[in-house]
Amino acid sequence: MGRRKIEIKMVKDTNTRQVTFSKRRTGLFKKANELSILCGSEVAIVVFSPGNKPYSFAHPTVDTVASKFLIRNSNKPRRGTDDHDKDEDDGDGEDDRGADTTTLDHLYKEIVEQVHVEEKEGAERDKAIKEVVERGGNNEIGELSELKKRVRERIAMLETVESMMLLSEEPVDMNSVLPKIKKRRTK
Repeated sequence: MGRRKIEIKMVKDTNTRQVTFSKRRTGLFKKANELSILCGSEVAIVVFSPGNKPYSFAHPTVDTVASKFLIRNSNKPRRGTDDHDKDEDDGDGEDDRGADTTTLDHLYKEIVEQVHVEEKEGAERDKAIKEVVERGGNNEIGELSELKKRVRERIAMLETVESMMLLSEEPVDMNSVLPKIKKRRTK
């Protein structure tokens, strides 16, 4: 049948979305690998699946590239997005991109607190669902299940933001971060 142009929009069917994600992730990682080989560049890509599972590709390693990025960009104000691809500098010997670590730290703490609040609310809702099930209220179960689903989605989103904040703050040992995220998901 051949290739055809597709409209770029969210894939609605979850199975099709997962297949599309897997194929495009593979293509993205292949292109990143080619870039690192052809240009001798250091590359790191972190992407989260629709199921919020993290995947990464890096040359030489995610930790190495992330550390280099964070060291070069610490304590400097961000420039406009037009300047991100330029290799020019202003003569001071330092890269002018970066993030205010105090602000990032503050945002990180707020997000962690939101996650804890959401987890507590989720536990309370789980308890309420169990009580309703024991009483036999089918209509209430549907409403509570929807609420529970939305809370889980919010927690997953906050965990994703937390992970990205960690990547932007300091070098992250993925072996130490993933068990924490998995531990939260199992609660």
